[in-house]
Amino acid sequence: MKKYISESIGTFALIFCGTGAMTVSEITNGADLTHTGVAITWGLIVMAMIYAFGEISGAHFNPAVTIAFAFAKRFSWQEVPKYVIAQLLGALFASIMLWILFPTSEFYGATLPSVVPWRAFVLELLLTFFLMLTIINVSTGSKEVGIMAGIAIGGIVLLEAMFAGPITKASMNPARSIAPALISGHLEHLWLYILAPIIGALLAVVSCKLVKDDNCCDEKC
Repeated sequence: MKKYISESIGTFALIFCGTGAMTVSEITNGADLTHTGVAITWGLIVMAMIYAFGEISGAHFNPAVTIAFAFAKRFSWQEVPKYVIAQLLGALFASIMLWILFPTSEFYGATLPSVVPWRAFVLELLLTFFLMLTIINVSTGSKEVGIMAGIAIGGIVLLEAMFAGPITKASMNPARSIAPALISGHLEHLWLYILAPIIGALLAVVSCKLVKDDNCCDEKC
């Protein structure tokens, strides 16, 4: 149970701080927390949670990452539903807490694209591709551990949130999009924030196999 509790707590922290920063920016009209501040918040909380829980659960905090690790044969498919449920529960509880704390918010960090859906789909796919490509090359087995893992993964999240946040909100994580959508009622385009990250993460694994065919699917890639 320690692995699942870690995934829930880590995902809770991720969503509470990341979408919490977006919520604060929303209700203050960006006066106290700019887009740059939101992106930095995402990067730092990802980094912190990887260091906190990487050795316990692997610090996935993202259904797309969990599925991709299983596809890469680094993680048991039997564990995937348990991890995904734990992640969704943590994300949902975080959004509920934001709803309690900030009742005037309309979105609670919900992911709504500012471009047509197919462009948002492609962008989210590419963002997750780059994220998973980083994860799979700095992780050990299915665990995001080590000094460089937190820095590299937190850094890529910050980078992508910085430049793509205004376009798609840079979700890269189905749990991160599902929870705010359910709480805010903004379910439009949710499908793309579920499918695009999963497809992007799987493509990252395929690309890893192409360039590191001899060891991409062993315990240390």
